[in-house]
Amino acid sequence: MDDRSRRMPSAEDIAAINAAHFPKTPLKPADLLFVFGTREGVAQRVAAACRLWQDRMFRFAIVSGGVTPGGDASECAVIKSAMVALGVPADVILEEHRATNTGENVFFSLPVIDARLGRANIRSVICLGNAWTSRRYPMTLHRYWPEVDKMLVTVNSFATPLELWHTDPALRALVLAEWDKIAPYKAKGFIAEWPV
Repeated sequence: MDDRSRRMPSAEDIAAINAAHFPKTPLKPADLLFVFGTREGVAQRVAAACRLWQDRMFRFAIVSGGVTPGGDASECAVIKSAMVALGVPADVILEEHRATNTGENVFFSLPVIDARLGRANIRSVICLGNAWTSRRYPMTLHRYWPEVDKMLVTVNSFATPLELWHTDPALRALVLAEWDKIAPYKAKGFIAEWPV
């Protein structure tokens, strides 16, 4: 983290981040759950995916994430195995094992989705990831797959509630680092504005 992510935001900054970075999307059953890989908050992410399955909120899922430094199994393998252990049928979970960042999650997953399901058959996607990254997941998906309807579900592995993110130094640093990525990533074409 750089020094900017360690700053104390003003009340105006907090209000702007709360309004723009943590969008609340109405949730409805989707064709696909897109589980972005992680090393942080795996248990919370898996639990959220399983709740969505139990609530019949998706027909298929894709889990995307490669092997991280010091690990033996890919993020995909770890997360999928845990989802299956909690009741999601293995045959509804597509796998992507190479991605090392959010852009690669999407870029490498789209051919997998197309080969197995046909992208034209997918009209709606729920993006599942960490709360502090929040809208960057659907913004990345929107860059490569604008025609699909996107929803967002996030999990927070911190004890601090998300609405109090600015009071927890570690969570604040993550939120600010993510917030600071939005404008340059848009300028470079890595992400696209969402919601539109």
